[in-house]
Amino acid sequence: MSTQTSDVVLPASLLDTDLYKFTMQQAVLHHFPGVEGTYRFTHRDKDVFFTRECFERFERSASQFDKLQLKPEEREWLSKACPYLKPNYLDYLSSYRFKPEQLRLRFEPIPEDADKDARREPSTRGHIRIDAEGPWQETILWEVPLMACLSEIYFTTVDKDWSYDGQEEQAYEKAKMLLEAGCTFSEFGTRRRRSYHTQDVIMKAILRAQSDVSNAPGKVTGTSNMHFAMKYNVVPVGTIAHEWFMGVGALKGYEHANGTALKLWEDVYPNVLQIALTDTFSTEAFYKDFLADPHYARQWTGLRQDSGDPFIFAPRAKEIYQQLGVDHTTKTIIFSDSLNVEKALKLKKQCDEIGFKCAFGIGTSLSNDFKRVSDGGKEKSRALNMVIKLSSVDGKPTVKISDEITKNTGDPATVRLVKGIFGIPITDKDEVIH
Repeated sequence: MSTQTSDVVLPASLLDTDLYKFTMQQAVLHHFPGVEGTYRFTHRDKDVFFTRECFERFERSASQFDKLQLKPEEREWLSKACPYLKPNYLDYLSSYRFKPEQLRLRFEPIPEDADKDARREPSTRGHIRIDAEGPWQETILWEVPLMACLSEIYFTTVDKDWSYDGQEEQAYEKAKMLLEAGCTFSEFGTRRRRSYHTQDVIMKAILRAQSDVSNAPGKVTGTSNMHFAMKYNVVPVGTIAHEWFMGVGALKGYEHANGTALKLWEDVYPNVLQIALTDTFSTEAFYKDFLADPHYARQWTGLRQDSGDPFIFAPRAKEIYQQLGVDHTTKTIIFSDSLNVEKALKLKKQCDEIGFKCAFGIGTSLSNDFKRVSDGGKEKSRALNMVIKLSSVDGKPTVKISDEITKNTGDPATVRLVKGIFGIPITDKDEVIH
């Protein structure tokens, strides 16, 4: 983040976000121009509180996002680095400005601090509510930079029990281990990074590791962050997020939402960006549409695993490709769910044995892996466990089921409806985040 003052934290650039926000924005403009889209923030750790001081800093920062705009040199870089972003879309992006009036930001004090809040004390603890409402083609860009902004403010306002000491060397060693083990990976850490500086340090470290062990069998494929891809002259990486499938399901119907989402995506990207995210409504629901039309198994490069048990994913994917008569050894699995080095090495070994190519998108383990200073580094300094998800399109609620079948996101009634459509059990253990 580029801190314009000691108080306000803003993205370094309009490009200081993930590639898939731009690719999805182009797809939304193509298929759903003018459709309303709302987003909602969820902080999953209810025992971790923000403060009024943190909230007010965040509020002041978000109010200045309209200062961001695409620079001519950034547009020129985009046209070369991402030729699938069409000139008319780049025209749109050049004129794009965030509209802070689309945000509804609220601070809700915890009951124990009600008296402090009545006095507007900066240390008042509470929860933050964030909603973004407006045309989907506009609101789609809020998620990533807003979360990165909030994380940086939290860790410079509320939790300051950490330091940058050892961060570069730690990232270097992680990258070196992955490269020497033959892992292909990219940096995916923008949304929950501790700070802009952290992500910058991490990028330098992993690229230095790649240079130092240039004969290693692994490879750094790039970063999901467009700003850092441009800064370090590496490939921007990413394709589709859950919100594409969520929005298509709400707008076009859930029964064949996965197949419809793939078709609409392929209309915009007929020969690129074809890694299919499987778990929006559960991977088994995805496979129903995948099996119904072998074209996608043949045409698309591979699959992305993002929830549930990653070690059952490749064996099951092999079964599906074999049922379709498709050689799975020509396909790639991208793993991107809560990865660390140890997990990545085990998944690489499994994929090698099964015959899949594989790659890894590593986020928080690189961009927000810190220890507490006060106890000498014995305990982790926890990253914020937060998301901003699409909550409705065209007034219709959107939901995500995932492969953690009892942990769902969205309107509870719609969650039950979608689970019923796909034959997913509804139990008293279900947890619905709304």
